[in-house]
Amino acid sequence: QVQLVESGGGLVQAGGSLRLSCAASGRSFSSYTMGWFRQAPGKEREFVGAITWSGYTYYADSVKGRFTISRDKAKNTVYLQMNSLKPEDTAVYYCGVNSGTPYFDRRRYDYWGQGTQVTVSS
Repeated sequence: QVQLVESGGGLVQAGGSLRLSCAASGRSFSSYTMGWFRQAPGKEREFVGAITWSGYTYYADSVKGRFTISRDKAKNTVYLQMNSLKPEDTAVYYCGVNSGTPYFDRRRYDYWGQGTQVTVSS
């Protein structure tokens, strides 16, 4: 019933930009915090950023100043604008719906999308 679909990934050169989208269906998540995580091969899924119902944002130190999270509540969609991309940003990016604090803990997210691949070449 609930579905999250990420899109917008691809192959870019270092220093380039991508904008990821996460479209939700099945119910409204306007009153929930939504987050972005990423996972590289052989590594744990790590926190990238989150946005609350009021629009307050949180970011991992590794992406702060380069990535920006936004949301369109009417469209039930959250976005991740990624600028100044680095090869170490290469990963599958996932969006999720948070059920409580802390926002950086992947265990607090109840729903996940299938992910979209981001590859940054040097």
